Amino acid sequence: MIGIAFLLALLITAFAQTADIQSSQKSNIAGAALVLQTTPTPQPEDLSEIGSTDEIVAMGGVIALIIFIPILARYKYWARPSSQ
Repeated sequence: MIGIAFLLALLITAFAQTADIQSSQKSNIAGAALVLQTTPTPQPEDLSEIGSTDEIVAMGGVIALIIFIPILARYKYWARPSSQ
């Protein structure tokens, strides 16, 4: 755990040093302008229906079955009184 913390601190320090060096060099402004260029994102076609939650309800049922089937299968084992 200490090793991970040390590695994280080392990486943060290296990043801070690199950012400090790059901010002191103002000659590479064209590279920054290239990174900041944006292109408009086309809007996706909306195929959803208002109030349609059938798939959400079905997925909730599947999740409930995944949780409850193992519990019900092991219920008799768990409900047995322990022999001491």
